[in-house]
Amino acid sequence: MRLLVITQAVDTTDQALGFFHRWLEVISEKFDEIEVVCLKEGTHALPKNVSVYALGKPASKFKYIFYFYKYIFSLRYDAVFVHMNEEYVLLGGWWWRLVGKKVVLWRNHKMGSWRTRLAARVASVVCYTSPDAFVARYKKSVQMPVGIDTEFFMPPPVPAADTILFLGRIDPVKKVEVFVEALGKISSPFKVDIYGSPTDPHSAYAKALAAKVAIRPGVPHAQTRELYQSHALYVNLTPSGSFDKTIGEAMASGCLVVCANEALRGVLPDALLCQDTADSAAKAIEHALAMSAAERESVVKGLRTYVEQEHSLRLLADRLPAILTQ
Repeated sequence: MRLLVITQAVDTTDQALGFFHRWLEVISEKFDEIEVVCLKEGTHALPKNVSVYALGKPASKFKYIFYFYKYIFSLRYDAVFVHMNEEYVLLGGWWWRLVGKKVVLWRNHKMGSWRTRLAARVASVVCYTSPDAFVARYKKSVQMPVGIDTEFFMPPPVPAADTILFLGRIDPVKKVEVFVEALGKISSPFKVDIYGSPTDPHSAYAKALAAKVAIRPGVPHAQTRELYQSHALYVNLTPSGSFDKTIGEAMASGCLVVCANEALRGVLPDALLCQDTADSAAKAIEHALAMSAAERESVVKGLRTYVEQEHSLRLLADRLPAILTQ
């Protein structure tokens, strides 16, 4: 089978989307050819059966749309996988339906709009990872693994010391200000590192936070494993509705995790689940810091096993061809 993939970026150095390069590597083993159309083409070293075509940054929306249609009309493929951006389904869905191409839309956000509803209607299948995702409501929707590369994200030989890590975009949705406030309520001794960059380089939100606490710039995706492995505790306060990929990466890398995502109830100990408030987050972090070495080891092993069995990239790659052909 030949697959057309439409995504935002193919670039190993991209802080948010660098993981997709590895997705393409693993998924390519399941298909004869993969044609990738992306907005941004950066550093990559993909298998021979994967070709990349960049839309770039045209001077006008007309040129942008022109190149999009040029590729979807001229490239040879049997099915379409649209990663995250529903707009591409709205633009190309009429053509794909006309020529009988199956279209899979991957979308995992809590919020949606009329565009989301229309794209879900046009798509053949809609994939999500969190049961609270907007698109989970549709009969044609399929819950999928998050796609964590458990061959890359591995626990360190020796568990890390009591250092807390916050890694993610410095944007309001990540509730970084809540995390910073929670730190001031913790009585146990700890060290903390905050890594991330705002989506908008001129963000007033990020500037206000930087005035209160030291924030290190975000790092390329390939460097995140070292951050997880060198920290004992990873904190993620993104509200329920999407399954933040960094949570799974941290679990696979041997971190204890404190998060505000209800999708992990029954996976994480209840004491490590919190609300996205400073008091609740501080209480959960305090509990994590107070755990004995034996308790911590037991939880960490369980989290690693959970990711391997439910959310590995290999599992995702195995399921995708079946969805495209069913």
